[in-house]
Amino acid sequence: MTKQHLLFLGPPGAGKGTQAQQLASRHNLLHLSTGDLLRAEVASATPLGLEAQAVMNRGELVSDALVLAIVRSRLEQQSAALSRGEAGPCGWLLDGFPRNLAQAEALEALLNELGQPIDLVVLMELDDGLLMQRLLSRGRTDDNAEVIRHRLEVYRAQTEPLIAYYRERKLLQSVAAEGTVDAVASRIEAMLH
Repeated sequence: MTKQHLLFLGPPGAGKGTQAQQLASRHNLLHLSTGDLLRAEVASATPLGLEAQAVMNRGELVSDALVLAIVRSRLEQQSAALSRGEAGPCGWLLDGFPRNLAQAEALEALLNELGQPIDLVVLMELDDGLLMQRLLSRGRTDDNAEVIRHRLEVYRAQTEPLIAYYRERKLLQSVAAEGTVDAVASRIEAMLH
């Protein structure tokens, strides 16, 4: 696989998490899901985790700077392990971050500093009707049609500028996210070479 530094974008319900986990394990990539990263930092009671916990306990969103610091910490740990010749993931896949233009610009600066620029941004696209069906079938108590419609509107408002940003940099490729997990996986695989 030639592309080692990947970013997944897509609406809630498009299957990003499922595809990201499978792809990361197939290609020995570090799967950086910001939600999981935050939970891991909190669970390990790292200084960043304690800071994140305090913010979340106040019912606030964790700042871009804090999320970036956690991403930086993970990428630096990975680089250090590889340079020591330890076996481990040789690339990474970011899932759920960046969520807005400010985060994308900060991430780009960080990745350039680390010498690990993004190779490919995969945009998982799915018709709203199918997204609605998928999200409603999850059966989460907070998922009703109105809430889902709102989440999709918020996603679009935040993500449209990101899509333009990565398209401008010739990094963005879209993939149809309908069909079986395996069908979508093989479409993504085809983009990686």
